[in-house]
Amino acid sequence: MMKKLWDSYSYAIILFVLSLAASLILVLQMETPDSEKFVKVTISEGDSLWEIAEDFSAEHSLSADEFINWVEQNNGIAGGRIFPGDEIVIPVKAAEGQPYTELASSELNE
Repeated sequence: MMKKLWDSYSYAIILFVLSLAASLILVLQMETPDSEKFVKVTISEGDSLWEIAEDFSAEHSLSADEFINWVEQNNGIAGGRIFPGDEIVIPVKAAEGQPYTELASSELNE
């Protein structure tokens, strides 16, 4: 009975299994974190990644080193070099309904 079923519907069964696998892969890829879920900060004169890590310390659970490494990796920064006017994404979740939250660091120091 199973052999007859397989012989009659093997292409349909294979297509179904492949479609299911492709759907699973797409769902898993869609759930990976992306920059739209995190806060974007505009760099001001005199800012450093250390200061930004400290300013947002209450909003993330990373050490300063982990925070800086994340920022460097996700923004293509080498050696912590940031410049006034740069916009960087930091590992702090943006508020609901706001994919990017614009925060000028000068506002943080007030």
